[in-house]
Amino acid sequence: MSECWTYRAEDFLLFSPRVYWRMFEAHNAALWPLHVVTLAAGLFIILLIAWRPGVFARWIALILAVLWIFVGWFFLWSRYTTVNWAAAYVAPAFAVEGGLLLILSFRDSPAFDRRGPVAWIGYILLAFGIAGQPLLAPLQGRGWASSEVFGIAPDPTAIATLGVLLLARGRLVPWLLPIPVLWCLLSSITLRTMGEPQAWAPAAAVALTAAAWTWTIIRQRGSLPAA
Repeated sequence: MSECWTYRAEDFLLFSPRVYWRMFEAHNAALWPLHVVTLAAGLFIILLIAWRPGVFARWIALILAVLWIFVGWFFLWSRYTTVNWAAAYVAPAFAVEGGLLLILSFRDSPAFDRRGPVAWIGYILLAFGIAGQPLLAPLQGRGWASSEVFGIAPDPTAIATLGVLLLARGRLVPWLLPIPVLWCLLSSITLRTMGEPQAWAPAAAVALTAAAWTWTIIRQRGSLPAA
C-alpha cells in the first residue's frame, strides 16, 4: 500500500506529449482546409454580436451547436479515443452541449446586451478562442501543424463559447456553462500533467468566467452598479 504514495499524476497519463500533439497534427491534416470555414464562422459570430445581435441571436447559437457536435464526433470520439479511452465518456457531453445550444436557438433566443466588465471578459475569451489559441503552438516551437483551431479542436471551441455565453442573457444560458467549464478544467489538468506551458489558457478561461459570473450574481442582487 505504501507504494501508492510514490505515484505522480503523470504516471496515469495514457500518452506522451509527443503523441498528444501529433494527434492534433493528424487531425488538422485530415480536416484542412475546413479550418478556414470554422474560423470564418467564428469571425461571423463576432460580427453578429457587434452588429445585429437581436436579429441574428438564433444563428449564433445554431453555429455553436453545429461546431460542438462536430468537435465531439470528429475529434473526441473519432480521434482522441485512440490515445485516451476516457474521451469516449466525454464525447457525449459535447453532443449534450450541442443539443442545448440547438434548444437555445429554437426555443429561447438569447439577448446579447451585456455591458461593462462582464461583456469585456466575454469579448476577450471569444477573441482568444478564435484568434489567440492557434498562436500558442508556434509560440511554443511546435509549428502551425499542431495548432488548436476554433471549431476543429475542443479547447478554443469551449473558450470561445464561454465568451459568447458571458455576452448573452437568457433562461437557458446558465445551463450551457458547466460543460465548457468542465472541459477547460479537464484540459488544463491534462496539459499541466504533461508539463505543457499552455495549461494556463483553459484555466484562465475558467477563472475569468467564474469572476464574471460572480459579478453578475452580485449585481443582480443589487450590490453593484448595473453593467
